[in-house]
Amino acid sequence: MTTTPVKSNYAFDNRSPEAEAQMRALETFLDPITADRLASILAPGATCWELGAGGGSIARMMSRVVGPGGRVIATDIEPSRLAPAGNLDVRQHDVRTGAPEGGPFDVIHARLVLLHLPERRRVLAELIGALAPGGWLVVEEFDCTAGLRVLAAPTDDAAKLFQQVMEATLGILQDRGADLAWAQDVHTEMVLAGLTDVDTITHSQSWPGGSAGASLHETNSRQLEPRLLATGLSPNQLEGFRELANDPAFASLSYQFVSTRGRRPGRGSVN
Repeated sequence: MTTTPVKSNYAFDNRSPEAEAQMRALETFLDPITADRLASILAPGATCWELGAGGGSIARMMSRVVGPGGRVIATDIEPSRLAPAGNLDVRQHDVRTGAPEGGPFDVIHARLVLLHLPERRRVLAELIGALAPGGWLVVEEFDCTAGLRVLAAPTDDAAKLFQQVMEATLGILQDRGADLAWAQDVHTEMVLAGLTDVDTITHSQSWPGGSAGASLHETNSRQLEPRLLATGLSPNQLEGFRELANDPAFASLSYQFVSTRGRRPGRGSVN
């Protein structure tokens, strides 16, 4: 595993003190959905690529399913939170440079990665090109255009503060090259690229204060604090926002999580 720094526009940093809490919140909310989407397309002996692997929870799950006859390559621009083991190979890798060695792949999974990349459409085409005949691509993103509706708040001012901080947060992501509507385009892009059996599901749920989901808002605000302050928000406003994320009297809808998968035509997949 190499450790050469990779330049990225990604707004968050896997090396920050808040990164572990951020990944834990995402895994708690998203891993059951992702596992269900992968369950019917993973098989013993498969060769898989988990890109933007983060804390590695999905890569480890994949490695257990494919077994000793299979292989999982887990990549990230900052892989320090990943550990190789058995059939799980960890590599520092920037997906914008193409696929890693070890393909073609029976399953490629990317979660919350492409929406942050200005080159997302080119990268999607390269992911499809790295599939084995019959192989599956699973792309999962937040649709950040769907407003995070406040369901309950202790005061009207608290609800307005939540919306204000979230708008600033999404503005920062856009400034760093994120496409907040990309999740809506993935299904169409897969069909246009010639994938078959393309299907999409969308999941959203309430995130009450103190829940794993709400904790994502808190940790994101800590990672982005200097940039949020630069938008004109005050330290007191950010502290108020974090208090809301832990207040059981508060609840909002989560981001809409959009999971799209498609299959490369041809035979040869282990599925």
